[in-house]
Amino acid sequence: MSVPGVGANGAPVDAAAPDTGLLAPVRAGTPVETAVSDPAWVRAMLDAEAALARAQARLGAVPAAAARVISETAGAAAPDPRALALASRETANPVVGLIQDLTRRVAAVDPVAAEYVHRGSTSQDIFDTGAMLVARRAVRLVLGDLEASIDALGVLASAHRDTPMAGRTLALHAVPTTFGLKAAGWRELLRDAHRRLERVGRHGLPVSLGGAAGTLAGYLEYAAVDGVTTDPGTYAAELAEAFAEETGLAVPVLPWHALRTPVADLAAALAFASGALGRLAVEVQNLARTEIAEAAEPAVSGRGGSSAMPHKRNPVLTTMIRSASLQVPALAGALTQCLTTEDERSGGTWHAEWLLLRECLRLVGGAAHTAAELTRGLRVDAARMRANLDLTASRVVTERIAARLAPELGKARAKELVAGAATEAEATGESLAAVLGRTAGQAGLAGTEGLDDLCDPTAYLGAAAALVERALKT
Repeated sequence: MSVPGVGANGAPVDAAAPDTGLLAPVRAGTPVETAVSDPAWVRAMLDAEAALARAQARLGAVPAAAARVISETAGAAAPDPRALALASRETANPVVGLIQDLTRRVAAVDPVAAEYVHRGSTSQDIFDTGAMLVARRAVRLVLGDLEASIDALGVLASAHRDTPMAGRTLALHAVPTTFGLKAAGWRELLRDAHRRLERVGRHGLPVSLGGAAGTLAGYLEYAAVDGVTTDPGTYAAELAEAFAEETGLAVPVLPWHALRTPVADLAAALAFASGALGRLAVEVQNLARTEIAEAAEPAVSGRGGSSAMPHKRNPVLTTMIRSASLQVPALAGALTQCLTTEDERSGGTWHAEWLLLRECLRLVGGAAHTAAELTRGLRVDAARMRANLDLTASRVVTERIAARLAPELGKARAKELVAGAATEAEATGESLAAVLGRTAGQAGLAGTEGLDDLCDPTAYLGAAAALVERALKT
C-alpha cells in the first residue's frame, strides 16, 4: 500500500512537484504549455498591474515617474508561483500576495512610487485582465496551428479532388465519394473553428476594470485625491480605454466581475475547436485501421511502439488529439455554468473558472499543435481506397441504377428490383451489371444497354470535384 508523499520503494515524492504533463501528453512540450504555465500567469498579472499604472498616469491619476518605476519593477522579476499558491490559501486568490511582493520591490527602488501600486484596484481586475492576456497569447498559438492544418488540408483536397473512395454511412459502404471532398470537409471545420476563435480573440477578450464592486469608486476616489477633476463617467470610460490600449485587450461595455460572458464565449469557441480537431482525428484513426489502411499518420522512427506487441505502430497523434476533444467540452460546459454568479462578485464561482480555463487552453493548444504535424505528414493510399471501393463491387451505385429505372418502373418498384439484384450479386459473385441485365430483361424492360458504365463506381461521384473547388476558393 502506498503512502502519500512516499514512493513504492520508500523514496520520498515531492508533493509540490510541478504539473509535468504526465497525464496530458497532448500538450506536453508544446508552445501553449509554456504560454499558460504558472509563471506565465504570474507574468500576465504583473503585466496587467503595470499597464494599469501606466493608464492611470496617462490620465494624471498616477505620477509618470511612479508608473515608470512600477512598470520596470514588474517587468524585472516575478515571485515564485509556489510561494504565491501557498499564500493564496489565506486569501483565496494569488493577487493579494502578488501585490504585496510587487509593493515591497517597488518600495526598495522608490518608496513614493510604492504608494501607487494597485491604486484603487481590486484582485479580480488584475486576475481577470491577466487571464485575458494569457488567453490571447494561447489563442494566437492555436490560430497559427489551425492555419497550418488548414493549409495542409487544402493541399490534400486539391491533390485528391478526383481520388475515388467508398463513402461510409453508419459504418458501411454507402455511395462513392472522393478523398478530396473528405479532406475539404475537415478543412472547412477547422476554418469554422479558426473564425470563431479569431472573433473571440479580436473582440471578446476585454480588460477587467470594476474596482471593489463594479462601480470603479476606488479608481475615481484616488483620482480625485490626486487632483484629477472630471465627470465620473468620463473618467471611467477614459481609464478603460487607456487600460485597453496599454494591454492590447478590448474595452468592455460594463465591468464584468459577475458578467462572465468573455470566459463563456472563449470556452464555447475552444469547445468547438476541440470538436473540429476531434472529428479530424477520429476520421484518420478509422481510415488507418488495418483492414481499411487508406490513410496513416506520418511515420516517425520509434513513435507508436507497443509495450507488448513489436509489430504495432499505434496512431499516437490522433489518439492525443481525440483525448483532448473528449475533455474540453466537459470543461467548457463547467465554464458556462459559471455564468450563474451571485452578487457583484462571487465567492467560489469565479475561482472555479481558473483551472478549467487553463486546461481548455492547453488541451486545445496541444491538440491544434499536434494536428498541424498530423495534416502536414498525413499519408494517403489512393490505390487502397480504390481496392476498398471495389469490395462491394458495383453495389455502391444501386442508388444510381434505381434512379435510372424509376421512369419505367416507378421509384418503389425500381428500388425493389435493384435491391434484389444486389442481393443476388453478393450471394453469387456475379457482377451487378450481369444480374441487372438478366433481371431487367425478365421484367420486360428496354434500354438496359450501358449497364457496365452505369455500374462503374468511379463514374458516380456526383458534384464532389465541384464542391472541392468551391471550398478551396473560399
